[in-house]
Amino acid sequence: MSFKGGSRENKIYAGIAIFIIVVIVFAVFWFFCTNQLTAAYIENHILGDAWSEDLGERDGDSQFCALEKWASYTYRNNDSSFPAYITVTSIKTLFMMSEEDLRDQTSNTIKQASEQGIVIDEGTMITGVRALDNGHKTAYIIYDGNDTSNEPNERIKIIGESWNCGTSGNSVICIGFAQVTNASEINMAHWAKIIKDKEGTFGLDLKGDDGLIFNVRCH
Repeated sequence: MSFKGGSRENKIYAGIAIFIIVVIVFAVFWFFCTNQLTAAYIENHILGDAWSEDLGERDGDSQFCALEKWASYTYRNNDSSFPAYITVTSIKTLFMMSEEDLRDQTSNTIKQASEQGIVIDEGTMITGVRALDNGHKTAYIIYDGNDTSNEPNERIKIIGESWNCGTSGNSVICIGFAQVTNASEINMAHWAKIIKDKEGTFGLDLKGDDGLIFNVRCH
């Protein structure tokens, strides 16, 4: 009995299967190499006159034939006595990041601030979820801390907030920072601008529809 015919057919099927796999892999690489990252941003009418994008801080990159892409915009206020900023980073990967990985990366990004003289008070950590104006459900983490880069040290507040945007296929991480003291003076206005929302998630005095993170456009 001869099995030559069957062996020849098996080789043909194997060749077809390999060809299909190669086509699929090529299609995936082509899609991500040509697919543009739609970066999340904050519109000018939300920034108002007190905030603007720091164009010198605009950054982004891609790697692995654009299988991973990211872009980051930074917005700062114009009050040198109480500096504040917010970074909006968009990340596109072959497979969208899990919510757990996204939260971990957000937390690690905040803790990297210690390299710039920011001391985080771990005991003040607040976590929760809320909805943005675009309907996305987010996870946030808030810390109090101190800026030790200058004398005297000043009190600061930091928020990290993240979500996955299915429409754009991006993961988004926002980091908001505000110095809230200057010597004996206290100013919470810039912090309020960063975090307030329509529901007053962080307190009735922080209720409003012009919060920066609340209005991030991601699709």
